[in-house]
Amino acid sequence: MSVYHRGELTAQKRAGLLDEAAHVSALISRRMPRGAVMFLAEQPMLVLGAADGAGAMWVTMLTGDPGFIRVTGPSTISVAAVPTAGDPLRPVLDGPARVGLIAIEPGTRRRVRMNGTARPSADGLRIDLDQIYGNCPKYIQKRVPVAVAASPSPPRHGSELSAEEMGFASVTDTFFIATADPDGNADASHRGGNPGFLRVLSPTRLRWPDYVGNSMFNTFGNLELNPRAGLLLPDWWTGTMLHLTGTAVVDWDTDAELEAPGAQRLVDFTVERVVRIDNASPLRWTEPEFSRFNPPVPTAGSGGGG
Repeated sequence: MSVYHRGELTAQKRAGLLDEAAHVSALISRRMPRGAVMFLAEQPMLVLGAADGAGAMWVTMLTGDPGFIRVTGPSTISVAAVPTAGDPLRPVLDGPARVGLIAIEPGTRRRVRMNGTARPSADGLRIDLDQIYGNCPKYIQKRVPVAVAASPSPPRHGSELSAEEMGFASVTDTFFIATADPDGNADASHRGGNPGFLRVLSPTRLRWPDYVGNSMFNTFGNLELNPRAGLLLPDWWTGTMLHLTGTAVVDWDTDAELEAPGAQRLVDFTVERVVRIDNASPLRWTEPEFSRFNPPVPTAGSGGGG
């Protein structure tokens, strides 16, 4: 029985990568690999995606001293943290929620991806995992965190990006995306590239290239069946978190390489709601060392677009 649902299989077939996806499916486990136990214990952050009560997808970042993520069973972790006040996922995690997770260590370009069901616990969350697997290190910018005292600001809510937020998004090198299948099973994924790989087409429309990945097409498989998606754009220098929710559509037909070198296809995202929280994270990060796998980004005025 395939570990992939029908949307993932459809996306893999569209991409002509069914055989490759079947091969890498052996990496997916329900039991925590031994090497991941220590890796998780060393991390100061965890990215989490889930749907709110209306079905809108959001992504957030949980932080804590190393050790705040603990493996407590073969398929269970505890997380001694909850989202900050005003975070769109704060009320969602007050009860059971299906979540997608990424533990990512930019300093070594390692990451572990997980999904399962989160429930509130005495010190944060207990998460029973359905799937656990490693991801390749491509497109992760190397940076190292330093913890500082931080007091989150009240959130700014909107239905479109402000001019300042558009400027920030246009130079980001990393964001995270959350999607879910029609049954609500959530997934969280990383996207990275050189500054400018995420294009801001308007206050409510973003576009990014899809580069060669692990062939699983978890995100695109969910989007085949459910277009709702959430984005998190972290400001690595100030701790600000820019949360977006809306819908995403994959363009499988355009010659993406003409618009973005290295692109296999393009993704268009329509912004429906914005939540920005300044100083949301106590982590500040060093200047990035960009991944050698990042394709070049066309300069203004070159390449396709629209």
